[in-house]
Amino acid sequence: MTEENTAVASAALTADGKEYGTPTLTVQLKMLDDGLEPPSYAHPGDAGADLRAREDVVLAPGERRLVPTGVSIALPDGFVALIHPRSGLATKHGLTVVNAPGTVDAGYRGEIAVTLLNTDQFEPIELRRGDRIAQMVIQRVEYATFLRVEELDGSVRGGGGFGSTGGFGRPA
Repeated sequence: MTEENTAVASAALTADGKEYGTPTLTVQLKMLDDGLEPPSYAHPGDAGADLRAREDVVLAPGERRLVPTGVSIALPDGFVALIHPRSGLATKHGLTVVNAPGTVDAGYRGEIAVTLLNTDQFEPIELRRGDRIAQMVIQRVEYATFLRVEELDGSVRGGGGFGSTGGFGRPA
């Protein structure tokens, strides 16, 4: 069975019988550590492919660390890989990605590493080699031409910045 046939055979169906989760892009993948599982989607239709820790890590409360994943990719021009925290680790343990989302540009060929932060104030978090630590979402990129002007077109919001739309009132 070819890779293409395998991908189609593993696709799931929506309630109306249409396939979802079928790959629409081929990305070259180089595993830098044969003992790790490659990035993978946990369920059909998931946006993020799980990345795994290449080494054991213990993060003390408030500590951050760059954690290698053992993965290098070659994205086609016009795409980016965004590295997001895993929601379960964030909720249960306070583990997040410092620069979320991290950006892997199409021209980068080095190992993907994730800057993790333990936001828990009291408990360390222990990650083992092979643990899923982040998720990689691949998206199309728009490239802009920046046109210098004297004045910008107007908008309803105008120059209103942080907090300009309200949200939280002062304590009573």
